[in-house]
Amino acid sequence: MRKLLVVSAAMMLGTAAIAEGLPGVTDGPGPNLVIEVAGADGTAKGKIVLDLYADKAPKHVERLVALAKSGAYDGVVFHRVIDGFMAQTGDVQYGKRDGDTSMAGAGGSDQPDLAAEFNDVSFQKGTVGMARSQDPNSANSQFFIDLAPAEFLDGQYTVVGQLVDGWEVLNSIKKGDQAANGAVDQPDYMAKVTVQE
Repeated sequence: MRKLLVVSAAMMLGTAAIAEGLPGVTDGPGPNLVIEVAGADGTAKGKIVLDLYADKAPKHVERLVALAKSGAYDGVVFHRVIDGFMAQTGDVQYGKRDGDTSMAGAGGSDQPDLAAEFNDVSFQKGTVGMARSQDPNSANSQFFIDLAPAEFLDGQYTVVGQLVDGWEVLNSIKKGDQAANGAVDQPDYMAKVTVQE
C-alpha cells in the first residue's frame, strides 16, 4: 500500500506564498538528522538539519535515527514535493536513486510499521512529520518537511521534529507536478544522512 501523506495537491492550491526564514526556531537537544541534499545530477545543494523530538515521538525518532545510522537513507529521493506544502522522502524500499524509483512512495523499510504517536506540536513551516497510508498506525520510514504552515494535519500525523538549519536548501529542492500530487521527475535526493547526538 502506498505510504504517503494522504492530502491531495488540490487542497494546497490556496496556500499563501512562503516567507523566508524560520522566526523563533532554535536548535533543541537533538538528536539531529543532518541531510546532505544533492540534485538529480549529483551536484551538492547543501545541508539541512532536523532537530528530532525524542520526548514527543520516541519510537518514531528511534526509527529515523536507526535508519540514518545504518545508511538506509543515503541516496533516497525526494519523491513528492508540493510547492507551498511539503517535501517528502524516506522510502528506503523503492526510493533509492540508483534503482527504479517509479514505485517511490509505496514502500517503507524492513522494520514493522509504527503505532501513531500524535502529540501537541502543530504543523508549521519546517515541521517534520511521518508519512503514512490511510491507517494512522502505518508510518514506517517516510517523512515530510513542511514548506508552509499546515495545521489541518495536527493530530492526524506524528510530528517528529523541526528544521533548524538549511531553509534555503530545503526550499531549493525540486518541486513536483501538482497535477500528479507532487510526483517529481528527475528528483533531488539525500546524498548522505548522519546523526548528531
